[in-house]
Amino acid sequence: MLFRARSVERPAPAEAPARRGPGLRVRLTLLSTVLVALVSGLLLWLGWLLVGDVVAAVPRMPPGSTVRVDGVPVSAGELAEALRARARERVLLVGGVAFVAVVLAAAVSAWTVCGRVLRPLHSVTGTARRLSARSLGERIGLRGPRDEVAELAETFDGMLDRLQSAFESQHRFVANASHELRTPLSVIRTELDVTLSDPNADAAELRRMAGVVRDATAKSQRLVESLLLLARTEGAELPSREPVDLTELARGALRPLEEQTCASGLRTELSPAPAFAMGDPALLERVAGNLLENAVRYNAEGGWIDVVTAVSGEWTSLTVSSSGTEVSSERVDGLFEPFRRAGAERTARTGAGLGLSIVRAAASAHGGTVSACPVPGGGLSVTVWLPAAR
Repeated sequence: MLFRARSVERPAPAEAPARRGPGLRVRLTLLSTVLVALVSGLLLWLGWLLVGDVVAAVPRMPPGSTVRVDGVPVSAGELAEALRARARERVLLVGGVAFVAVVLAAAVSAWTVCGRVLRPLHSVTGTARRLSARSLGERIGLRGPRDEVAELAETFDGMLDRLQSAFESQHRFVANASHELRTPLSVIRTELDVTLSDPNADAAELRRMAGVVRDATAKSQRLVESLLLLARTEGAELPSREPVDLTELARGALRPLEEQTCASGLRTELSPAPAFAMGDPALLERVAGNLLENAVRYNAEGGWIDVVTAVSGEWTSLTVSSSGTEVSSERVDGLFEPFRRAGAERTARTGAGLGLSIVRAAASAHGGTVSACPVPGGGLSVTVWLPAAR
């Protein structure tokens, strides 16, 4: 059967919405200009009134008196009114010119100052528009006075740092998950191709092939279940909170591992005293199981496992220490990343490398923390701190 590839039209990238109305710079300039115009107009009006009152307050001559102006007799009352009108006219003329000059100066100054103040905002906007998943390394790096705009730019740069870290972690996670899933699928495909290409394959060969396919399928299933658990745990709300005895959880997690510990000659010790923490029983059971499974899987022949539980104030701790290969201090923090293993990265035949990642996510969901440190002589010690039951 032939399948014809069909081209799918991708939607065009969404453009930034068009700005409606005047920009912030125009609005601030208009607002400043209008305020200056109102204040200047008020001052001009007050000056006009004040000049008129000053002229009117000049001592008046007796009614009927005349005054010679340029040899022409003029009534004293008419002269006073003429002087008052003339003074007000001069105030309006000179004040009007000053009013226009002040308003224009205010408009130009406001436009210039707003442009300089808003320039960093344009840098933030331009950077945001240029950014994509492949260019998250760009930063604003604003230099200048430590004002509100600089604080905004620093906040934006910090957000970009977190986004870049999240994208890089996501890309690394997807790449590692693809690698882990590709390995068992390749094994299944190879076994099927080899067996089907052999016309003389008998029942024993088919059973051998079926066993290999079953093991590869089980590994894929474990990986998918771990990925689902990690996805559900990170940033999720706990379904329930109740007192949980970490000592009993650790004891229960050791029972399914007894056959492996005996085969490897491992010596196990567990604190007898109960230690209650407040949390989800199923999730904490997975925490204890992951820590002990890692302790058994990456241990040495004839090694040891030490499980210690304790209550200290508001916190309850679960510490799983074990012997094994040496782990450098520089690699300890990386062990909590997905698909990292103590012995090798993405090369172990068992395990998906998600155990400690799930432990960290579960501890964070409970409001707790997790830490690890190398054991002298080889091995690892992991401690989980959880809120104590009250």
